[in-house]
Amino acid sequence: MQLIIGNKNYSSWSMRPWVLMKQLGFAFEEVKLRFDFEPHSAFRRKVAQFSPAGKVPVLLDDDFAVWDTMAIIEYLHDKFPGRGVWPADMRQRARARSLCAEMHAGFGHLRSHCPMNIEAALPDVGARIWAEQASVRDDVTRIEAAWAEALIQSGGPFLFGDFCAADAMFAPVCMRMRSYALPMPHLTHEYIGRVATAPGVKAWVVDALEEQDFLDFEEPYRQHR
Repeated sequence: MQLIIGNKNYSSWSMRPWVLMKQLGFAFEEVKLRFDFEPHSAFRRKVAQFSPAGKVPVLLDDDFAVWDTMAIIEYLHDKFPGRGVWPADMRQRARARSLCAEMHAGFGHLRSHCPMNIEAALPDVGARIWAEQASVRDDVTRIEAAWAEALIQSGGPFLFGDFCAADAMFAPVCMRMRSYALPMPHLTHEYIGRVATAPGVKAWVVDALEEQDFLDFEEPYRQHR
């Protein structure tokens, strides 16, 4: 299998299937493309070879392409049954899918005001956003409530016990909350710490920090590294 992704410092959607596959021990080759959204850029031409949507991530399995993170996750679940992509229990699996679907479709205010930037430390920006943007506070409140319910019910250490697709889907949220130093209760802080040190997530973060590739169109709050 090959997984086509974008810059690790910025590409939250690429991060999700990558860390899941890494954490669960799936063998795959990474194909990383530098973000460039100009018409006819090398990035656009390469992705267009495999995905009519023109976006990353894209999973290639014997030249069969699967695009969109949720579709990739479901493909991995079908290809590797019993390997932990989703919880084994039917109801827990349904709840995990519900949270992932909510993440996939929602929390646009947090994602818009706090774009993922793993290498950046933006506590002052985070404090201003937190004070001025009630919609961001609402997004975070809902996320924390969902996490708390899942963690209390499962007993942890991850949302549904073992690391699964739900934790991978929320891993970029964890990165955002750390970069912008958003206020969080102890339970949230502890969970984010566990996600950040999970081997798959840790490997992604190490690579993101080594990129040192400043893309100004991804940087609403910094002028330079």
